[in-house]
Amino acid sequence: MEAKKPEGKGKGDPGLQTIGGQMERPDSIHNMESLLPKAVKRRVHALKRLQEQCAHIEAKFYEEVHELERKYAALYQPLFDKRRDVVVGAVEPTDEDCEWPSDREEEDLLAEELKNKAAVEEKKEDAAPKEDPKGVPEFWLTIFKSVDMLSDMLQEHDEPILKHLLDIQVKFSEPGQPMSFTLEFHFEPNGFFNNAVLTKVYKMKSEPDADDPFSFEGPEIIDCEGCQVDWHKGKDVTVKTIKKKQKHKGRGTVRTVTKQVPNDSFFNFFNPVKVSPDGEMDEDSEFNLATDFEIGHFFRERIVPRAVLYFTGEALEDDESFEEEELEEGDEEEEDGDEDDEGDFDPKKEEPQPAECKQQ
Repeated sequence: MEAKKPEGKGKGDPGLQTIGGQMERPDSIHNMESLLPKAVKRRVHALKRLQEQCAHIEAKFYEEVHELERKYAALYQPLFDKRRDVVVGAVEPTDEDCEWPSDREEEDLLAEELKNKAAVEEKKEDAAPKEDPKGVPEFWLTIFKSVDMLSDMLQEHDEPILKHLLDIQVKFSEPGQPMSFTLEFHFEPNGFFNNAVLTKVYKMKSEPDADDPFSFEGPEIIDCEGCQVDWHKGKDVTVKTIKKKQKHKGRGTVRTVTKQVPNDSFFNFFNPVKVSPDGEMDEDSEFNLATDFEIGHFFRERIVPRAVLYFTGEALEDDESFEEEELEEGDEEEEDGDEDDEGDFDPKKEEPQPAECKQQ
């Protein structure tokens, strides 16, 4: 999975086609060089050498971008620390801190009867005993439950644990160290594990592949490393205990044995699939690893910097609008195709064929 690039970079080649997640070039491009006169082909090879040098310069550019991110992370951190203090209730913001311009257009559209109803409800609330919850209750848990990518990992038995999550921070590697970033999940003391901080390190590289330098489009996550969760006895939600009956083949006696098996949980996030040293991985492992990289990138680029907007749902609305526009465009193309084919359908001719899996 690639790290986020500055706007306008890495937009992709319009002459490439995506097939099964791989970029497949039209045959005409494969054959282009073979059709060139020898003298022209020689010059094209010189151009390729120049392009390879560009790729190495681009890699250095992204290394400096990483350093710039690290520098600005230090400027963001005091604001994120204040956010944490408000969320956990360590600090009560001032009236000035809480000032926020109302949306006047919506205010003007609000009917008078709704205003009256709100006033009546407010009087009832004033009469009832007031609750003064500490900070912003279940701030991070609400985000986890609202974001599809995270809610898919979340299990019911994870929720009581995540209520103790105080903060999520991103830390970048130090100058001169291999490129990486670390997600830190800070927890208050709880009855589930002893760790104050759970970490996940994502290792990155920003260099063209020696065998395919032209595929370089920026930094990419190449591996990740979790941490050991020091669970209290009987509180490990990543495993479950099952009982099985075993029958002795000779005597026919039956005994019951218990064993622990893996259990679905968000906290499996801290025990990721490891990249195989020889590069050989089964399809499921590759998929799980790619998903893990995507989630780590999403925490770093979206969740941590814009947490309050995911809590309120405003960032979700932006994401959904973008997805809907993409879907509408695809549907429109599909409808156009249906109109062109209307009246020509033949079940025998239209039998689905197995998809061809092409790789570079």
